[in-house]
Amino acid sequence: MSIRKHYFRAGVQLSWRGGRVVLTGRMVLAVCAVLAAAAAPVLAQYPGQVDTHAKSAPVLRAVGVLEWTGEEGKPKFSRLVPVSVFDGQTLEDAGIYLARPLPMAVDGGTEYVLEDNGRHIGLFDIEGAGQQQGAWVGFGKWKPMPKPKPAEEEQLAQTKIDDTGGDLPVLHRKHPEVTTKTGGTKSGAGTGSSTGTVGSAPSAPAPDPDRPTLHRPEQSSDTAGEPAPDPDRPTLTRPKKKTKKTEVGYVEDLPNITDPDRPRLLRGKMGQEKSDLTPTLVGLPPEMHQTIAVSDATNRPVHPWSYSWANADDEARMKAELESMARDALGLTPPPPKPEPKTKKGRRRAKPEVLQLTMPASLHDEQFRVFELAYGSGATLVLTADTGGALKGEKFVTLIAQPDLYGNLAVLLKKVSDGSHLDDSPRMRLVGAVDAMADNRGELLFELRGSTGRQFALYRVLHGQAERLFVTGGELYGVGSRE
Repeated sequence: MSIRKHYFRAGVQLSWRGGRVVLTGRMVLAVCAVLAAAAAPVLAQYPGQVDTHAKSAPVLRAVGVLEWTGEEGKPKFSRLVPVSVFDGQTLEDAGIYLARPLPMAVDGGTEYVLEDNGRHIGLFDIEGAGQQQGAWVGFGKWKPMPKPKPAEEEQLAQTKIDDTGGDLPVLHRKHPEVTTKTGGTKSGAGTGSSTGTVGSAPSAPAPDPDRPTLHRPEQSSDTAGEPAPDPDRPTLTRPKKKTKKTEVGYVEDLPNITDPDRPRLLRGKMGQEKSDLTPTLVGLPPEMHQTIAVSDATNRPVHPWSYSWANADDEARMKAELESMARDALGLTPPPPKPEPKTKKGRRRAKPEVLQLTMPASLHDEQFRVFELAYGSGATLVLTADTGGALKGEKFVTLIAQPDLYGNLAVLLKKVSDGSHLDDSPRMRLVGAVDAMADNRGELLFELRGSTGRQFALYRVLHGQAERLFVTGGELYGVGSRE
């Protein structure tokens, strides 16, 4: 027979069954609520496994364009135009990134690696910066790449030389006998004597105490019998150099100036006491060259962007197809010949067939390049050209294409612009391929040049599309018209 007792405290029912308490009804909900309320601060204090290793700051990677005139490696005029800065997440405009007021990309002491299709061709150290046509540019010196150490020197440096000798016998050269002052002979260390004892030298005779010896006369300052020097006696001395008179306006150098408020006049540019800088490049001269410059605190392996063709004929065939597309876009392809007029009877006049060979129109300022923008990827073809002539009547075309599985070209981007509307639709000039985000994938860097300004843009080719990832701010300049 069981005894059951009921208690009601705030709607909670307790039951006694066989010597144990049974929770019934709303008791379960109440207990759960109490436990949850008690565990809430505990859970708030212990979030789980805590990572005590703080993540390191992202490595910044800056991309710029070095423009110069003259010889490669020894430019006559040069400047570096900042393009982008990758902060680990997004691409920022290097011309204004962390500008206080000088942007970080052209700060003094920044070093850029110059690349030609991914191959390192030199270094460019920023030594100064300034604004040209409303945009920041850096100027400095072009230096050659440091020569790598020979492999033999590295192996010798890492090799440890064991000079203990072990149990192997060691041969030493016998030292010649040296004549001593006493007239005897002294053998070198490690030589044997006539008796066969190693390391012993022949004993010299004992010196005779009654033997006269010669001594060098010692020099004494006070000679016996010589009177003390007269201080008033005139002496002969070497004539001293004449010093400049104080009344003459003579100024000496003051290398160590302790007064911080003392004004000093320095020859040269502000903020640079000793600097031999190459003059900066102004404007856009026709003989200007361009190459990509990359600044990264991490040393990364060289990644060439050249594509190796399995069949050399494929490159020539695809180039001819792109050139034909460029002529069609520029309007250089002649129209097809008109059909012959029909006679009254509905028949065309029979004329002897004359085979006319027409040469295709030539493309002006043509540039054709093929890239492998990722390891194992296919070929990416880029062609830029124009019609030449006066700027107002000139047309420009840029084509980006890739071959499909059947070897046919698929155009991913086609941009046509004319000289009369360059500010609305600038021409695209290819600079090269660069890994702007340090992900081992190359982007195509173009210069968007208008009639009174220009920008730089990065395009990523992926999944059969050419997408523009980034574009810089505008830069104004004056361009002479080619009338």
